[in-house]
Amino acid sequence: MVRIRHPRDFWAGAMFTAVGVAAIVLGSKYTLGSAARMGPGYFPRMLGILLVVLGGLVALRALAVDGPKVERFRWWPTLLVLGSVVVFGQIVQTVGLALSTVLLIVMASAATREFRWKEALLAGVALATLATGVFIVGLSLTLPIWPRFS
Repeated sequence: MVRIRHPRDFWAGAMFTAVGVAAIVLGSKYTLGSAARMGPGYFPRMLGILLVVLGGLVALRALAVDGPKVERFRWWPTLLVLGSVVVFGQIVQTVGLALSTVLLIVMASAATREFRWKEALLAGVALATLATGVFIVGLSLTLPIWPRFS
């Protein structure tokens, strides 16, 4: 009988494989094309194949190498990170990209036990500056940077 010696790697490999299979199945609805003339289904299928291969290798490695058990799943950090993304999407048009990004980073950072307000705010300001530079200046997206007070 096969014994899973590294449960974390095994389940990570299983997750990669499952996402890869889903990408292949969903991407099969689109034309593949070729490497020279890629169709809309090329990237999802190739990425899916790579994920299946990577997942298989990681899962196989879990049968040969000892590792720690999988820890108990904690719902609160997961909900906090997902909630921060939902809040960002709901408020970015009214509050603006800069403040929404800072709020996103602070909320998501609060999911960890090592949370520190000062570090989260500094990271939020740095990433808000980067996001403004990339999306507003670089890509010319029509998102407000700051809230409108009118």
